[in-house]
Amino acid sequence: MDFLFILLNWFSQNILQKPAFFVGLLVLIGYALLKKPWNEVFSGFVKATVGYMILDVAAAGLVSTFRPILTALNYKFSIGAAVIDPYFGLTAANEKIASAFPEFVGIATSALLVGFFVNVLLVALRKITKVRTLFITGHIMVQQAATITLMTLLIPAFQSNSLIATLTIGILCGLYWAISSNLTVEPTQRLTNDGGFAIGHQQQFAIWFTDKIAPKLGNKEDNLDNLKLPKFLNIFHDTVVASATLMLIFFGAILVILGPDIMANPKVITSGNLYSPSKQAFFMYVIQTAFSFSVYLFILMQGVRMFVSELTNAFQGISNKLLPGSFPAVDVAAAFGFGSPNAVLFGFVSGLIGQLITIILLIVFKNPILIITGFVPVFFDNAAIAVYADKRGGWKAALILSFISGILQVTVGAVAVGLLGLSGGYHGNIDLNIPWVPFAYIFKYLDIIGYILVCLFLLLIPQLQFMRAKDKEAYYLGKTKY
Repeated sequence: MDFLFILLNWFSQNILQKPAFFVGLLVLIGYALLKKPWNEVFSGFVKATVGYMILDVAAAGLVSTFRPILTALNYKFSIGAAVIDPYFGLTAANEKIASAFPEFVGIATSALLVGFFVNVLLVALRKITKVRTLFITGHIMVQQAATITLMTLLIPAFQSNSLIATLTIGILCGLYWAISSNLTVEPTQRLTNDGGFAIGHQQQFAIWFTDKIAPKLGNKEDNLDNLKLPKFLNIFHDTVVASATLMLIFFGAILVILGPDIMANPKVITSGNLYSPSKQAFFMYVIQTAFSFSVYLFILMQGVRMFVSELTNAFQGISNKLLPGSFPAVDVAAAFGFGSPNAVLFGFVSGLIGQLITIILLIVFKNPILIITGFVPVFFDNAAIAVYADKRGGWKAALILSFISGILQVTVGAVAVGLLGLSGGYHGNIDLNIPWVPFAYIFKYLDIIGYILVCLFLLLIPQLQFMRAKDKEAYYLGKTKY
């Protein structure tokens, strides 16, 4: 038994929580099951792993470049508030668990393992559960497990026994990962022309909703690729130029307001790109910081192309031999390369404007809980929503839905901070606001009955999806032509 525990712990720390190696392992197994030559198996493993590592480098670069600017804004205007960002949220949740439930410190890691195997079981029993997706984005699972743990511990009955808490939290995590990613199969297949993967990140419910509502908000023919711009603005059809220029205008203005003294202060900018007056003129620092957005966005797209093609091909082996009819649910950035190149930037800007307007309203109305923008939700959530919305309802749908997402991230994030008694941050991503904050209220006021109702609600979702499918065979194949 001890050996099994050690093995599971090693798998969790070295594979499950390291999505690049998890994806590489899946590709290796998939190609082996397809009986590919050993050199193709090894090549696929390397390309998938390296591709995902490239994506990780780009995502980390985006965060490390722009998070210090948000920190500096907080310092400049003396705003004591919670940052809506999954990394701040992870820290805040762990600190709250350590102070309020010290005997449950570290429980999220065990629950993560339980949740992963629940997801595998749901896919294995797909004829009953109607679930087709395996959530494989390990670092996201770590972040979500901590927040879900804190929410579930609102139920007093689960606070008395760590084993019961681990199992109940793990089951809830597994249900969410499997069922929410299952919602993205059809939208992602439509977006990618049957690309063979789903989304396993932080905005699956939002993607499903976007796919349903976007056609009612606009015309897909009026998408960002077809948007007619004045001649002098045609440069914005080039993603690199558009992203670099807009970031220069937007973040350039913010950096000028903040000034070189703050951006060079190591007590304020504790991580990320610290300005060095002795090595660089401030206006060159501003240009470099703004242009970094384009650099990391370009790198991200390259990484996506590398690992998605390998994973899609190799997962046929797993789908055919081990988990028939299954889809890998991967990082949402994988979808960015299939929509309009400008949709990512468009969604980011629209969502950020929505967030900033809502933050100003919180200040004006003297809300006791103030929110600071976090880069991860404002970029990844709203960019994803814009990509899917533009595909289905054109630029108008992309504008409206990413803007609304920004509003919800701030307003519901403030509610979550108060409900959970957090200090310094909350997860912030759109799915961890809706549906998870309503779930938390159900746990708080309905106790175990609320937990059961949430689990049944999640299990019901794929059943309704299947019932609405005109072609039942197409449902299991993920085809969108029904």
